[in-house]
Amino acid sequence: MPTLSRRAENFTDSVIRRMTRISARYGAVNLSQGFPDFDPPSEITDRLSQVAHEDFNQYSITFGARNFREALARKHEHFSGQKIDPEREICVTCGSTEAMMAAMLSVTNPGDKVIVFSPFYENYGADTILSNAEPVYVPLVPPEYSFDPDVLEAAFRQRPKALILCNPSNPCGKVFTRDELQIIADLAIKYDTFVITDEVYEHILYAPNVHTHISALPGMKERTILCSSLSKTYSVTGWRLGYVIAAPEVTDTIRKVHDFLTVGAAAPLQEAAVTGLSFGDDYYRALQDKYTHMRKLFIDGLDRIGLVHNVPQGAYFVMVDISEFGYEDDLLFCEHLAEKVGVGAVPGSSFFREPEHRYIRFHFAKKDDTLNEALNRLEGIRAKI
Repeated sequence: MPTLSRRAENFTDSVIRRMTRISARYGAVNLSQGFPDFDPPSEITDRLSQVAHEDFNQYSITFGARNFREALARKHEHFSGQKIDPEREICVTCGSTEAMMAAMLSVTNPGDKVIVFSPFYENYGADTILSNAEPVYVPLVPPEYSFDPDVLEAAFRQRPKALILCNPSNPCGKVFTRDELQIIADLAIKYDTFVITDEVYEHILYAPNVHTHISALPGMKERTILCSSLSKTYSVTGWRLGYVIAAPEVTDTIRKVHDFLTVGAAAPLQEAAVTGLSFGDDYYRALQDKYTHMRKLFIDGLDRIGLVHNVPQGAYFVMVDISEFGYEDDLLFCEHLAEKVGVGAVPGSSFFREPEHRYIRFHFAKKDDTLNEALNRLEGIRAKI
């Protein structure tokens, strides 16, 4: 057999998705892979049932159905204050995963450097490798997950082509303040660097934290490539509807890359999702209230059990310190947690560039009954591990 590509030698399969399979094997409550166990808004699913019998079963425009792009542009303008041209500045993708990959392939050349904050969502490291780029990691220091501006500028001095910014952050739930974003923006302008953002959790925030689009800061619209999706905001992770918003010349290249990666996102789902993109502010306030309730339920339960954790400012993840259990291998800990306690988690080492094995990640986008069951099982953790 001929040899295989060396690209895939430098990363593993997704540890997050692997932990879902391990959770299923042991019948564990799956708090590893971040998808809700409650239904999307009925208005969206009702519209989907109608669309199935309408004329939306063939290819849409490759870079997204026009009405879907127009709805995206209106929503983004409402929340960011930025006017977006749906004809020239949006590309609809198969999830934000493809959006990030298309963005990376569009702006980097082999050997280019890309700044990645650590901890980071595991796809970012693989994206840089698949793009033949070189990641430059900058630590976000627990428990606040703040960064050192001097360390960040040292990374910028390596003349990176891009910086990847996940805000709010997966896995740690950090929401970057406007002052922090201004530091990043000033450096991006100074060193002529793109900022590729992952903003899928922009509407999942906890007071008093607010989401600021870095693209809205002075001088940043032309160098920001915003990647996002509908998955988290509308609880439709299986629909795989993502998008990129960028300057016209950048979008033009991303559309070409996207065309040959996936051709286009599912036409019936785009049509149904226009309903969600047209929701008023009440929907987003209710979403924040819902997740605020879930966060409180879960972290209050962790406190009762005595497990040490951070308090996420956004997204729906919490990092738990497992130092007390004496494991040197956090993956082994998570396997034992699923098998012996019946709760699925993700080892923190899959998110950190640093040799960090003190943390595991839970997600809490679940019904009350699901979270209470997980907490009931975690009550016995010290007797079983």
